[in-house]
Amino acid sequence: MLRFGRMPDRGIKSLTGEALTLALADAGLDARRIESAWFANSGWGANGGQDSIRGEVALRAAGMGAIKVVNVENACAGGATALHGAWLDIASGEHEVAIAIGAEKLVQSSRLRTFASFLGGMDVEALPSLMAMARSLGDGAPASKPPPAVRPRRRVGRGRWASIRALPSMLRDAMVIADRYHLDVAALAKDAARSRLRAGFRGGGGRSPFMDVYAIAARRHMAQFGSTARQLAVIAAKNRQHGSLNPLAQVQRAMTPDEVLADALVASPLTRAMCAPIGDGAAAAIVCSERFARTHGLSRAVRISASVLVSGARNDIDRDDGEVGIAERASRRAYEIAGLGPDSISLAEVHDATAFGELHQAEALGFCAEGQGGAFAESGASRLGGRQPLNTSGGLESRGHPIAASGLAQVHELVTQLRGEAGPRQVQRARVALAQNGGGFLGAEEAAMGIHVLEAP
Repeated sequence: MLRFGRMPDRGIKSLTGEALTLALADAGLDARRIESAWFANSGWGANGGQDSIRGEVALRAAGMGAIKVVNVENACAGGATALHGAWLDIASGEHEVAIAIGAEKLVQSSRLRTFASFLGGMDVEALPSLMAMARSLGDGAPASKPPPAVRPRRRVGRGRWASIRALPSMLRDAMVIADRYHLDVAALAKDAARSRLRAGFRGGGGRSPFMDVYAIAARRHMAQFGSTARQLAVIAAKNRQHGSLNPLAQVQRAMTPDEVLADALVASPLTRAMCAPIGDGAAAAIVCSERFARTHGLSRAVRISASVLVSGARNDIDRDDGEVGIAERASRRAYEIAGLGPDSISLAEVHDATAFGELHQAEALGFCAEGQGGAFAESGASRLGGRQPLNTSGGLESRGHPIAASGLAQVHELVTQLRGEAGPRQVQRARVALAQNGGGFLGAEEAAMGIHVLEAP
């Protein structure tokens, strides 16, 4: 992977080419050895106009062509999905060497357009009911009954927006995408500045609508289990510390829990330091058969013990019928395939678009009991030197989150750790590692999730 960050002068082709070059150099292979490629990207169409053949275009520019290319679009789980596809290519016997690449360009001239495009990671036809649900849960209190559908007015003009200025940003951005073919973008941007449509992020510049989703989930967890904003700050500070040790992290500044809590509020209880930054980047992984690795002397190759990809099923955020959530389903299957349990995991990279994401996944993956994610973090168990370090790379909060590249960046960190090459952030005696990469929202949980269990050479 290359270091993630704000790269306004670079495009998808450039990012893809660098990640490809780095992966080939690490494996000591020529590009002509690669037999298939799985290319993950979510936003090049919306923010760059390149649809349909993104992988073919990006890889040809990087000097790779005339091979099978599969384009993957699976929101934030795109990187894990690409790796799963490459793994299937090898496991099926069709190919001996494949590559998974994720590349994303989030830094755009229009931040509003970037954030509004994230709504594509939800069911856009269900936005009216989703908006109504978010409004009813805006203060963290559960709704007593399903709220009526909220329908935006069709009249264009200042009065139309006056009726929605008090709504959370997720609702406002939802209206942007729902009406994108009926509203002048320039007029919207002008009205946004005048009416504070994007108010709430005191640091300025708006926020992703997913931050509102995470904030709602965090408030409900706090109400149900007594978790606290300070526990979230402990998680964020831990990841900032880990990121300060990672030369490839987008954010390399350590922070204390008090500094995290004092940072600009994004969506209560989440502050800016608890959330992943906007950035560009790419990452890649070469997958090969055991025979190929042995024949070509790839002694540093890490084994994929389990590769699982599942979709979300829960629709109702208030549902409490004992149904297992997506992360529990995916991880249980991965543990079964790998023949081990959560206690066998030396370290993990989990999808922490916010600090609450890590808290929730620590519980869902079985690293601690339900409701104990905050206490697990406060105990130091998830820190370097702790019982089960999480996000030694700094996680999405510090390493960065260029959507389709994030899942493969997780794998880069875990492979580095399992090879014993992580330097000051090295986890001692790391033998088994897990990557959990989720994407989008379908109802009350992630739309897609990939779990990979890796074993040291």
